Amino acid sequence: MSSMADRMPMSRKGYEKLRAELHHLEEVEMPAITEKVANARAEGDLKENAEYHGSRETQGMIQAKINLLKSKLGKAFIVDPSSVDTSKVGFFATVTVRDVDMDEEEVYSLVGAGEEDFMNNKILVDSPMAQQLIGKKVGDVVEIAAPKGTYELEVLKIEYNFDEE
Repeated sequence: MSSMADRMPMSRKGYEKLRAELHHLEEVEMPAITEKVANARAEGDLKENAEYHGSRETQGMIQAKINLLKSKLGKAFIVDPSSVDTSKVGFFATVTVRDVDMDEEEVYSLVGAGEEDFMNNKILVDSPMAQQLIGKKVGDVVEIAAPKGTYELEVLKIEYNFDEE
């Protein structure tokens, strides 16, 4: 697992989205809050100065976001669609599964950092469920561990849609 843990698969689109977010934080938000801190500091008594403390806290939060984005981008590798084995579940796959017990079908898309959207069943490729599905083929049944016990999903269909590049 170590090789996967220190690399974060992303699409070109997801990578650019994170880069744009980082740029905005560094070039727009950070300078603005730094100026606020300086202005509040210039007003004198810092102990009583709520504006100063609030701004310092915001500054710390923005810095933490910047560090997190830099770490994600540092680990990023852009997945080349042509290198994907489309007969198996992998990164960018949209998988139709059947819950064996409930006999219900669900569709999940495996996406990279910056593109997850749980309301639309876009799950992170390194989430536990995605990890169970990766490498499986149509007809395979996987056991997914959940808080309420395990359940089984049968892989019905694997699709890839690379038009986002």
